[in-house]
Amino acid sequence: MKFFSFVKLPGFIHLPKKTAVLWVLVTCFFCFLIIGAGAQTPADLDRRYTVMIQNVFDFIQKHYVENVDPKKLYEGAMSGMLNALDDPYSQFLAEKDMAELNQNVIQGSYGGVGLYISKPLTDLPDKPAYVEIASPIEGTPGWRAGLQPGDLIIKIDDVLTNKLSTDEVLAKLKGPAGEQVKLLIRRGTKLEFPVTLTRAIIEVPTVKFAMIGDIGYLRLISFSKMTAERARESIEEFKNNNYKALILDLRNNYGGLLNSAVDICNIFLDGGVVVSIKSRIPGQNSVARGGKTPIVPQDIPIVVLINHGSASASEIVAGALKDRGRAYLVGEKSYGKGSVQQVYPLDSSGFKITTARYYTPSDVNIDKIGIPPDREVLFPKFSPEDTESLNKLINSNKIPEFVEKNPKASPGVSDSFARQLQEEYNLDFNLLRRLIRDEQNRTVIAPIYDLEYDVQLQESVKILRSGIYNQLIKNTKTLHDLQNEAQAEASAS
Repeated sequence: MKFFSFVKLPGFIHLPKKTAVLWVLVTCFFCFLIIGAGAQTPADLDRRYTVMIQNVFDFIQKHYVENVDPKKLYEGAMSGMLNALDDPYSQFLAEKDMAELNQNVIQGSYGGVGLYISKPLTDLPDKPAYVEIASPIEGTPGWRAGLQPGDLIIKIDDVLTNKLSTDEVLAKLKGPAGEQVKLLIRRGTKLEFPVTLTRAIIEVPTVKFAMIGDIGYLRLISFSKMTAERARESIEEFKNNNYKALILDLRNNYGGLLNSAVDICNIFLDGGVVVSIKSRIPGQNSVARGGKTPIVPQDIPIVVLINHGSASASEIVAGALKDRGRAYLVGEKSYGKGSVQQVYPLDSSGFKITTARYYTPSDVNIDKIGIPPDREVLFPKFSPEDTESLNKLINSNKIPEFVEKNPKASPGVSDSFARQLQEEYNLDFNLLRRLIRDEQNRTVIAPIYDLEYDVQLQESVKILRSGIYNQLIKNTKTLHDLQNEAQAEASAS
């Protein structure tokens, strides 16, 4: 039997002599590539590093101790390159990520049964991790079958859901329109029944709307291909109900398609700059302008609701309406994402990369700064004592147990229970009422707006009904003015 003699290298790596020699040769070859012949032009550097990446890829394929799937190396290299940009918005998109982005944002639709779901991560001794229906989407197969929030999906096509991951559950629920999927539903503690659903094309809801008296309330959840069209339909409903003012709710809207944001602005703005896109490549700069026929008349007052969850396309809309003096902003400072990303497909995968920054009509980029509201309205903050008491209350599970025993509790019964909790946990009475109400809403379709507890919405309605809107709009400042004031204050200090 022949034994190899080993060479000991720094770092406690032991290699056969033949392998050590090979490594020396490879290292010298790579060093030659790095040092090169002294050429330092960007094009030469691009070629040099491209060759190095290819050589390492080939070397791993030939010499790694086990066979390696080239797809795994490719995805790792792509992820590494995009992560090296140190930009949270530039990333490699694996097949699953690309498909989800294409369905939810770009297309705005997918084949499925129309259910929002949640699922615990692990089984508990007395509570298996079955899928729970959070809400059916109105008009979809799940909604037409009478499935309700709080229903448990025990099986999908005879497979227990507590043994599946969330991704596996979604893969079973989604699929080509026209195909069937069988569910076993548990409602309450005893009722179980089978349901067979035929998948259909499900449009991802991006718009919700309702009337608050004579005020149209329009909430944009995200900016997809269908958002502007659905917003126009909502405003037609407002017209049919003789609306006198409008509230545009952009809170917790993370963004979406740039073109969708511009289309939303065109609903409100008559010509003029909506947003400017500036790249490091001058030929790719562009300016989007408002349309000639906004469907919301200029004499309709508009309040826009924003918070820290309003980002990207939401900030384009809020910034355009503010800078153009078309809306009054209420709430909290927005997130501050002033960059533009493009998605590029690579076979079934792809990547998303920042290609430009956007500027509001007054030529301000709000990246990492955000948009301040014209009137700040904050929700109450919890003290450390309140946080500790709230944590104890949540862990006690008393509110879910109360709602389970009293599914149709009257307001008086709920208030009485809230007062009991107030005495026990020393928490705000209105907070406790809201927690009870939110738990009750888990078993019904939640209301579109919450005028009872939403202090930011309350303030918006108050502004629109008080007769002070026009004066407030006259006194608002553009983002450019606010930025100059902040810089002047900083210089003075």
